[in-house]
Amino acid sequence: MDWNHYRFRSLWALPAPAPAAYRALERIEDYPRWWRQVRQVTRLGPADGLVRIRSLLPYDLTTTLRERRRDPAAGVLEVALSGDIEGWARWMVIPRGSGTLARYEQVVDVRKPLLRRLAVPGRPAFRANHALMMRSGRRGLAAYLATV
Repeated sequence: MDWNHYRFRSLWALPAPAPAAYRALERIEDYPRWWRQVRQVTRLGPADGLVRIRSLLPYDLTTTLRERRRDPAAGVLEVALSGDIEGWARWMVIPRGSGTLARYEQVVDVRKPLLRRLAVPGRPAFRANHALMMRSGRRGLAAYLATV
């Protein structure tokens, strides 16, 4: 088993129509407004950006996102990740009644040296940290969508 390899999946039920959820998710520069663990986003171009993330545990992750797929008709947003974590992440935005189901998938390898050294003993804490971050993101996006 590669202790530095992670697969994550989250499902977010959102009380807003799918087009509104998609528009919010495609605007990465606005993430810090509604997702408190996304501390900073710097656009590097029209289809990429530098993101700094920090959740409960006392470390930052800095990652460059490069757009791989943007398909509003299919509800898909996908990026390649490089930096402290490398791999990919994908949002799939699916209409569900009057709301939306947003499915997030991420497959990454940790590259940050400190986290690699702590891979075995830290893995449960890293997974819990990610779960807390995703829960907070869902609540933040739901509240944000209620105001736009």
